[in-house]
Order: sequence, then C-alpha cells, then structure tokens
Amino acid sequence: MAHVAAAQQEPLREAAQQGKAFAPEYQGALGSLSVNASLTEVRARGIEELRAAEASGDRREMARCHLAVAEACRRLGHNEEADRAWKAGYRAARSAQDAGAMAWALWSGGTLARQRGALPLAYRLLRLAADLGERGGDIVVRGYSLAGLAETGRIQGDYKAVGELHEQLLAEARRRGEARHTVWALEGIAQMHRNTGAYDTALALFEEAAETAGRADDRRGRAWALRGIADVVSVRDQDADRALELLAEAERTCREMRLSSALAYNHKMRGNVLYRAGRYAQAREDYALALSEFRAMDEARGTALARLGLAKSLARLGQDPAETVTELASLRQALGQLGLRHADDMIDRAADELGVGPVPGNGAPAPALAGEGTLR
Repeated sequence: MAHVAAAQQEPLREAAQQGKAFAPEYQGALGSLSVNASLTEVRARGIEELRAAEASGDRREMARCHLAVAEACRRLGHNEEADRAWKAGYRAARSAQDAGAMAWALWSGGTLARQRGALPLAYRLLRLAADLGERGGDIVVRGYSLAGLAETGRIQGDYKAVGELHEQLLAEARRRGEARHTVWALEGIAQMHRNTGAYDTALALFEEAAETAGRADDRRGRAWALRGIADVVSVRDQDADRALELLAEAERTCREMRLSSALAYNHKMRGNVLYRAGRYAQAREDYALALSEFRAMDEARGTALARLGLAKSLARLGQDPAETVTELASLRQALGQLGLRHADDMIDRAADELGVGPVPGNGAPAPALAGEGTLR
C-alpha cells in the first residue's frame, strides 16, 4: 500500500515544484480537478466517477470518489450527504485494504464532525486518521489530520497545547512546498495572535497567507485570509470601510466557488465590523443572515457565534435587557456544550459591554420576562 500512497503524492510534488496549490482530497480519476473547482462540479464529477468505479468493482477508486463527494458536500453545507459519503468511502477503502484511503475518509469525517460542533468525535476520528496515514505511508493525509487536530484545539481555545503543533506543521508545509497547507497554518497562527491581542503580528501573518495563496492560485485560502485581515483592520485600526472592501472581495470568491461555510463566516464577520462601527441595524441584518446560513448547514459553532452577535445588536437597538440576558444564558450553555474553554469569558464580556446581567450559568438566577413570569 505504500506504493499507492506514493503514487497519490506525485501530483502534489509536481504542484509544489510549480508553486501552485493542490487539492490532495481529489484523487484517482478526480486528480485533475483544480483546488478552485466549483464544489457543485466536484460533487457531480465525483458521483459520475463513482458509478463507473462501482460498475468495474474498483474499491480503491470508489473510496477516492466518495472522498471527493464527501468534501464537496461538507463545504456546500450538505452535511447528511457528506456523512454518508465519508462512511461509504471508509468501507470501500477497508475492503480494499488501503490504509491511506481509510485515513483520508476518517480525516473527512473528523473535519465534518468539527464543523458540526462534535469536537470529541472530531478528535477521535482525526487521531485515527493520523495513525493510519503514518502506517500507510501517506505523509500528506497524516499532515492534514494533524492539522485538523491542531485546528480543533485552536477552536476550543487551547492555544498552549496546539500552538507548537501549528508551528511544526507550518515548517513541514514550507519544507515540502505545500502552498495550501502553508496558508492554512499561517492563518491558524495568525488567529491565535489576533485572539490574544497581538494585532500587528496577526496582521502580518494574515497578509503573508493572502500573498502566498494569491501566488499559488488558492482562491479559497485567500478568501479566508482576507477575512482575517478585515477583522484585524476593523479591531486595530477601526477602519470599517477598508474591512468591508476586503470582505466584499472574499465574498465574491465564496459565491463563485459555492463555499457555503466560508460565506456564512464572511457574513458573520461583516456583522462584527458593522457592530464595532456602531452601525447596529446593519449588523443585525448580517448576523441574522449568517445565522440562517449556519443553521441550514448544521454548523453549531457558527450558529452560536451569529446568535451572540445578533443578541448584542438587538440589545444596542433597545431590546428588553431581560430578553438579552435570557439569550446570553442560552448561549453560555450552547458554547459550553461545544467544549469552548473561553465560553464563559465571551458571555461575561458581552454582558459587561451591554450593561446587563448577571447572566445565569455561574450561579446567577434566571431573569423574568415582562408578562411571562419566571423562566424555568
């Protein structure tokens, strides 16, 4: 099976030599697909090639096709179809005794689990994927799986545990010339610096990620980097207009490539920028849009963050403080259930900022809404 993994990595080496981004999750008959291919095209091609593989009885090719379909569906927000596809791909890879293909299927499943807010399951699947990738000799899926573990820890706020892993993966990606993975690592490290208040460092890293993605023709990576730049420009420089321009550019890419999750996070960030600028009515509209998008794709973390932004905007627009406290209390529970270490701090900061509280969850009683009696 090692020779299979090596064969799968040949296009990656060629792409690395050319300095172009490469999508290693598109393999076999789908290996010619660009990293910038429309996700609807990827899904359609994957299903077409899957039928051909099933007709020929090629289990290894079936696994590759299921992987492409799973990833396209995940990024489109079709989570149930993505879930069925990665599991079918794992079964096909297992029957073919292909450890590398099994690892890629588990990586896809772990990434989907993280997107849906099931962080313990994401850890379990991604650890299995990393182990299988190492045993199967596929260094690429091993690296992607370790990156998934690092990102899961970063989302939870466990920067101490995953900061070094991010740096290690960045060094490996640069050494192998993997532009797409380099961009991912730069963005992850930048996000940690941004969240800890090191705005200058964060901005430099996001800008490097955007430049690297641009040179490598990685439109998805550049869109995410532009979102990060917009965030820092809004917070550090209070330049809402510049931030909105960056987000508008990123949105065009998200729409052209049908990047549903990235588009929803873009809309949430636009809400953040408008909220910071005191444009609360506009922020409310963008948070509401992002919330509907996150709910449609069953993305739990995005849903909670959009709810938080919407709650803050409504409070600024005159909502009854008791209603705001009730929503913040619900969000404290929702964010805590996701395993986010900073959930309580987020809610307490919001309550302090808005001048409401105490917020139930830390021993505070639930408030009563006018005309509705005591909440239970």
